[in-house]
Amino acid sequence: MTHGDTIHDVAIEPETLASLPSFYAPTLSPDGRELAFFHDTSGRMELYTLSLADGEWTQWSDGNVPTNLSGGIEWAADGSHLYFHRDQDGDEQNDIHAIERDGSTEPVIETDGQTHLMAVDPDGEFLVCASTHAGQMNLHRFDLDGGTTQLTEHEDRVNHVAGALSPDGTEVAYATNESDDPENLDVFVVDTDGGEPVNLEVGETGATAGVGDWFPDGERLLVGDDTPDLGRVGVYDRSDGSLRWLSDGDGVERPTAVSPDGQRALALRTRDAATVPVVYDLATGESRELDVPTGVATGISGSDGGFVDERTVLLTNQSGTERQSLLRYDLAEDTVETVIEPEYDGVDPSLFVEPEYVTYESEDGLEIGALLYEAREEPGPAVVYPHGGPTAQTERGFNLYLQFLVSEGYTVLAPNYRGSTGRGREFRNRIREDWGGMEQVDIKRGAEWLADRDSVDPDRIAIFGISYGGYSAYCQLTMYPEPWAAGVAHVGMSDLQVLYEESMPHFKSILEDMLGDPEENAERYRERSAINHVENLEDPIHIIHGVNDPRCPISQARLFRDALEERGLTAGEDFEYTELGAEGHGSTDIEQKTRAFELLADFLDRRV
Repeated sequence: MTHGDTIHDVAIEPETLASLPSFYAPTLSPDGRELAFFHDTSGRMELYTLSLADGEWTQWSDGNVPTNLSGGIEWAADGSHLYFHRDQDGDEQNDIHAIERDGSTEPVIETDGQTHLMAVDPDGEFLVCASTHAGQMNLHRFDLDGGTTQLTEHEDRVNHVAGALSPDGTEVAYATNESDDPENLDVFVVDTDGGEPVNLEVGETGATAGVGDWFPDGERLLVGDDTPDLGRVGVYDRSDGSLRWLSDGDGVERPTAVSPDGQRALALRTRDAATVPVVYDLATGESRELDVPTGVATGISGSDGGFVDERTVLLTNQSGTERQSLLRYDLAEDTVETVIEPEYDGVDPSLFVEPEYVTYESEDGLEIGALLYEAREEPGPAVVYPHGGPTAQTERGFNLYLQFLVSEGYTVLAPNYRGSTGRGREFRNRIREDWGGMEQVDIKRGAEWLADRDSVDPDRIAIFGISYGGYSAYCQLTMYPEPWAAGVAHVGMSDLQVLYEESMPHFKSILEDMLGDPEENAERYRERSAINHVENLEDPIHIIHGVNDPRCPISQARLFRDALEERGLTAGEDFEYTELGAEGHGSTDIEQKTRAFELLADFLDRRV
């Protein structure tokens, strides 16, 4: 591609960008002295610890942890070893393994289902996991001496990414839905010895509630819900069932952690696709946003949710042009120190483009927010990037794919269509029972808005998406082909009826929540499936899919390919098709990331 009219005259090679060293899953030790994390600075993923006293790194693994991560890390209660997730070539059917400080590993939990480690008993006797090995995603206690107890039997899935074990290990708080309202999510508490779960009734029916952390007294919990629309954070006291809400409505907030003395609470506040950490003084109820660069801040896992002590908290932070770093924030002095620096490995950071937060109107007048990465000053090619999820958002953090596209000379628009998070309950729920409907109009309108810019050639706009973004690429090219010159569907869904039939129980629950019962709403499932509109495809598409993908099975790509061939189109000429072996729903492995970048760049260069 010619770059004479780009803002930056240098393209970054796919391998160079994919190889930029990154750290993942930072987790604080029980004594608050060490940080465990994955890092690929050696060229492959390895597990390290860092001493917070002197900053010294210690490498634990040597090629015996997964190169592609499918879960986080948990410390053993005594800090002697670590637990990590291991799947098979990206299939996400995780088992739990332990690694000792000498690097030796062994399996601890092996099941036929998908298992996610949520917590470790403080006495070191058991692990609490969310697992599908008995059917639906439910909570299980796995005793380290070999016993197993199923703690919950909910028909709907347990939220496996958010749960908290009480300080004494006798109870676990988690979120699921037992109501008839698919928009509802409640906080429950269940004994780790078994028993009937108790609904804490946080928020009204239809709201989405969640738990962040327990207080040291074991009676109070830091919780959140979105009854008033914008997510809020509060303190639930089980002694009298009272709720004290802390948030004032200045952005969408979610609960994160409680300090060791129970005097402070950490929350995350999102506005205009940026997330800032907020600390509440629980005695006064006052809050303050921490002074970190505008971008995306997160808490970390482990002891006290990233609180090292009463006055110190660990955070990750990144911006549109600055890669992720790990920060140590002194709450008393309001100062910040970088614990893990971002690495650029010879790449000039000035080549990265800061996204601009923009808005445009959809066809029904709804305002849609988006991130715009301007690559050039003269008319040139552009890419629209709808995020996955769909209940997610593209945030103002460092995005490898988008910076790569910009370095290749493409202006990029990343729309946060209706159904996205970050703007409250009403906006997020607009997609329910309307998958493939108006959110696809929002994406199409994004392309039309982009086409009116002086920096964009309206005849050279492509769409590229991953997961639900891949579904959107299929939908756009078959249902709204007018704005597009080409598209890339990476691990997308093309046939919702088949997807439902082949999905695991917790994924079936998601489809039912969003599209309704597949028998009662068969016409909606059919209408919103791109495979039933292949006759409208006008422009080249590249279908990319991992053969071990458990969320969007490889059949979704193969069915769409077959439908194109039945229409008389030829692979390699009218469309392109690539299956990725030893890979599932995306990858953190450097070689696999490099291959994905190369496929994307080559196709767009030839077709756009």
